[in-house]
This record gives sequence, C-alpha cells and structure tokens, in this order.
Amino acid sequence: MVERRVDHTALKFNQASIITLNLLAFVFNLPALVAFVALVMLVGTAFPAAALFQQIYFRILKPRGWLRPRVLTDNPEPHRFAQGLGGTFLALGAVALFLGYTPIGWALAWLVIVLAALNLFFGFCAGCFVYYQLSRLGVPGFTARPIERREVEG
Repeated sequence: MVERRVDHTALKFNQASIITLNLLAFVFNLPALVAFVALVMLVGTAFPAAALFQQIYFRILKPRGWLRPRVLTDNPEPHRFAQGLGGTFLALGAVALFLGYTPIGWALAWLVIVLAALNLFFGFCAGCFVYYQLSRLGVPGFTARPIERREVEG
C-alpha cells in the first residue's frame, strides 16, 4: 500500500491565509474579500492543484526556505472536505453580506476564522472530525479512515 502523505506546513499556511484575509475583510468591511477567500477555498477543494494559498507555499515560500515542510502520514480527503466546508460557509457569508444581512454574513466569516484558528493553533480540524464521523457512519463518498500520523522524510 502506498503511504499517504500531507505537508502540514502547507495546511497551516492555508489556515493562516484564510484567517488573515478574513480578519482584514472584517476590519475594513470588505465583503468582496470574503467572497474571494471563499472562491479560493472552493476552487482549491474541487481542483487541489489550483489551491492558491498552497501554491504560494509550494512555489514561493518552501523553495526559498521561508517555511519548512512538515510531512506526515495522513489522508488528504478530510482536509479537502474541511476546506470545502469552510469555503461554503464563507460563500454563504459573502452572499449574506452582499444582500445586507450583515450580522449573519460576519457570523459565518467569524465561524470560519475561529475554526481555522482552532486548527492552526491547537491542531484540531473540525471539518476533518466531521469527515471521519461521516466515514464511520458509512456515508457514501467518505471512505478514508483515520491513520496514525507520523513524520516522514520529505
């Protein structure tokens, strides 16, 4: 069986980017920035090679040695699901903001900020947790099972 690997530094940079841009969107009242982050997340979910924040990490930050990889045995599917879920909440938040439902829009954006921060700072991925619960319940499409994470040469 092929060992599954995920560079967790790429995930952390992705989370930091999501948090930073959404905080800027909130502070400067920029619903378009919320929509942009949602689009980046949803496109990256559907087409992982097009994930903008991860591409910045892999093409700029990692090659220059500004960030070091932390490659672990892990399943990419739960992380992709979490990103899609976050992108969906942000998209709904952006729509709410554009339609004038400001408290709902910012609440959804803050939900994503808080959950991304929970993952970035404490290593708990709420979307991954949901994915694995759906997998445990046998929901079609949620086939990856938890594996023991360990550092791999990278």
